[in-house]
Order: sequence, then C-alpha cells, then structure tokens
Amino acid sequence: MLSFPDSTKKVDPRVMRTRKWIRQAFWELLAEKGFQAITVQDITARAGINRATFYAHFTSKYDLLSYAIRETFREELEARVLSACHYSAENLHTLMLTVCEFVERRARNCKNADQQFHALIESQIREQIRELVLHWLRDNSSHLVVKSTPDQVATVVSWAIYGLAYQRYQIKPIPPVETYVASAFPLIAVLLGEKSEDVSIASN
Repeated sequence: MLSFPDSTKKVDPRVMRTRKWIRQAFWELLAEKGFQAITVQDITARAGINRATFYAHFTSKYDLLSYAIRETFREELEARVLSACHYSAENLHTLMLTVCEFVERRARNCKNADQQFHALIESQIREQIRELVLHWLRDNSSHLVVKSTPDQVATVVSWAIYGLAYQRYQIKPIPPVETYVASAFPLIAVLLGEKSEDVSIASN
C-alpha cells in the first residue's frame, strides 16, 4: 500500500483521539465561520481542550488546516482503495472523480471560501496526487509515450488534475462531475500512456 505522511507511523491512540477531536471541531467551525474568522481559542473551546494541548499538536491554525486536508484526502483515497492499487484507466478516472468531489465538498463546507482558502489546500492535495501517480509509474512506467521522467509526469499530472477540479468548482452552475471528468479524462490519460482510441473507457 502507498504510504502517505502520518499514515505509517505508529501514533499513540490518545494522540490520535485528540487530533480527531481537534479536526472535527475545525471542520465544524469552517462551515460556521470560515477559515479567516476562526481562532485557536474557537478550536480549543469546541474541541474541549486547552491551548497547551492544541500547541502540542499544531503550531497554528494554518498547520492544522494542512493536516486536516492531508489526512481527510488520504482517507478518501484509501476508502476508494486507490492508495493500494496499480495504474489503470479506470483508477485514473476514479482519482479524477475523487479530487473533483473533494474540492467541491471542502469548498462548500467552508463558509466564505475564497481563492486564499483554495490556495491553502491546493499544495496538500496536489502532493498526494503526485505521490500516488508516481507510485503508479514506478510500478510500471514502460508504457509512457512522453520522453520524461516519472517524477516529471507525476508532477504535471498532479497540477492538471487539481487545476481541472478547481476550474469545475468555478463554473456556475457546477457541471455534473461524471460529465466533466469524462470530457477532461483524455487530456490526462494521454500523459500516462493511454492511446487515443482507448480513452473513452472513462465514460463507459
């Protein structure tokens, strides 16, 4: 299985429980107040902990946001078994769906989500996409049609997938995720070695 940050370390159950409380409180406050309006005091009060406990786990609310996005997105990938799978057109399609749905859900669940909020979460999501795609390519990169290293391809793919997901959320009304991903799929699939006559697999 692909290992993401914090996912392979043995963490004390009490630490995990405290982080879970903090993360839950944070998501609730995001929906109610928005990121910019949240204070550490708000988080500690909602989570039922003191400030010392908060700072034992996180340096700031920005650090908490990075952790919350990283862990929540990792859980999404693991729920769809993407972190344990090999590359296929079907898995790429599922990854694109997952990212589009995640970006939309997180933005909807943050009051007054703006470009700054998206910028804060972008790096966490892109890095996990890059690591997953790199894992796929390291497993089998012989089918690549572009003369680039697996790391270069994974980086380009991560930017492209996140960018498409972000663009979808900016369109009003937001297009159906299946339709949107089906139309964008060929753009990504060819980077990973899919032949043009095969890219329709995503819409089957």
